[in-house]
Amino acid sequence: MSEPRIVVIDNHGQFTHLEGRALRDVGVDTEILDNDTDPADIDADGLVLSGGPSMDRVGRCADYLDLDVPVFGICLGLQFIAEELGGRVESGDYGGYADVDVRIRDGEDPLVGSLAPETRTWASHADEVVEAPEGFAVTADSDVCGVEAMSDTDRDLYGVQWHPEVSHTERGQEVFENFVSICE
Repeated sequence: MSEPRIVVIDNHGQFTHLEGRALRDVGVDTEILDNDTDPADIDADGLVLSGGPSMDRVGRCADYLDLDVPVFGICLGLQFIAEELGGRVESGDYGGYADVDVRIRDGEDPLVGSLAPETRTWASHADEVVEAPEGFAVTADSDVCGVEAMSDTDRDLYGVQWHPEVSHTERGQEVFENFVSICE
């Protein structure tokens, strides 16, 4: 079976290019597309919704949730999925980037379970999910935030608060490898 094609949706975050690189390093055919790209023009077996500065600038991300492919939200991408599907996002107590020790709550989760029991991450908590939407399991938490990761395996929707694409995050590449497996 050929490697899946995964498109990174650019929500104007500072690390978007690193998400594309992480996927290429796994050997995946990948492309970075702006978040105003027509969903009909997206040919992908999976989507990554990148981080970004503002929920006001998520373009057509809502339309992309209807493409019937697995979706992996990172930081703002996670927050967008949560808010769009009925969860709640609020301002967090920690705005700057920092190391955060994340506890994996579900060792069977296809996205983050392999990182159990915990992993060190690089994250900003200027905004964070405080209530996951219906149908989602909270799969990781920390002393900083109650929803560090969430998954809805029935709909193949996943997200993490941290940035797996940066070198400060331990085992971040493994998260991308796990998402590729979900998309295969």
